[in-house]
Amino acid sequence: MISHLPDHKVGNLAGLTDSYLRHLSIERGMAKNTISAYRADLDRYQEFLNTKNIENPNQVTELLVREFAEQLGTRYGLVSSSIARVLAGIRGLHRFWLLENITTQDPAAAIKPPKSSRNLPKAITVEQVESLLNSAGPDPQAEDAEASDPVRVRDRAILELLYATGARITELINLDLDDLIDPTLVRLFGKGSKERIVPVGGFAQRALQAYLVRTRPLLVSQGRGTPALFLNQRGGRLSRQSAWQIITDAAQVAKLPGEISPHTLRHSFATHLLEGGADVRVVQELLGHSSVATTQIYTLVTVDRLREIYAGAHPRARR
Repeated sequence: MISHLPDHKVGNLAGLTDSYLRHLSIERGMAKNTISAYRADLDRYQEFLNTKNIENPNQVTELLVREFAEQLGTRYGLVSSSIARVLAGIRGLHRFWLLENITTQDPAAAIKPPKSSRNLPKAITVEQVESLLNSAGPDPQAEDAEASDPVRVRDRAILELLYATGARITELINLDLDDLIDPTLVRLFGKGSKERIVPVGGFAQRALQAYLVRTRPLLVSQGRGTPALFLNQRGGRLSRQSAWQIITDAAQVAKLPGEISPHTLRHSFATHLLEGGADVRVVQELLGHSSVATTQIYTLVTVDRLREIYAGAHPRARR
């Protein structure tokens, strides 16, 4: 623990912020992407404090934190959910400084995030998912699959696995060959490196097998050898941006409306499971959510779907 120091020896704000981020990484085990997001938010906060000539964390007041919180909406144009995320980082920073005896008070303790409307996750229909998958690459069982572009065989396997497991895109690109426990199970590492085992359905199994047999050997020969499951055309691990582009391209070919992202498949995975009768706690485990409250937002989607079916089917549902 950092001992309390006189004001003139406390150190600069950037260094003390770095101490907090190291704490999140080492002690809390937060993922690199999460740390990067926190750093970006706290850099913005530090720029604000610099404009107020704040050089010492003990100079920060609750009034200053409130002023910054207001600017997040008025100056930076952030929506409620983004403001809440930034304020969570600031509250954590000041709480850390207080616990480490860097400061004598917590000026952010009373700052509450704005209430945000609970937006429903975006999901597409089963038919749209099938169209997306077919647009990504050939059906592994199709007769002409052997003659197809081997890279498209990989792309089909990526989308099939995303929809079959509900994996986040970062979880997918970080997969190694050893994470395929057997054809029916895959090991995913979620936020904070939390491990979970997820079943792999038959369609995804066949797509993966086609990729591993026909495409991956060709790709790995272009590089120096890597344990990564999904490879780029230079034989290295596929990047997050490339995986995202694969999905975007498939969505354009399928002519699906709106923006289709990796999270669209994750949302659709959860929604379709619940619509099929899966228990919300099972879906929670499959998604890797630490709290069932996070998963329960998907139940709102299925309730809306139930209302829609009821309104269209019941003879006295409408006046």
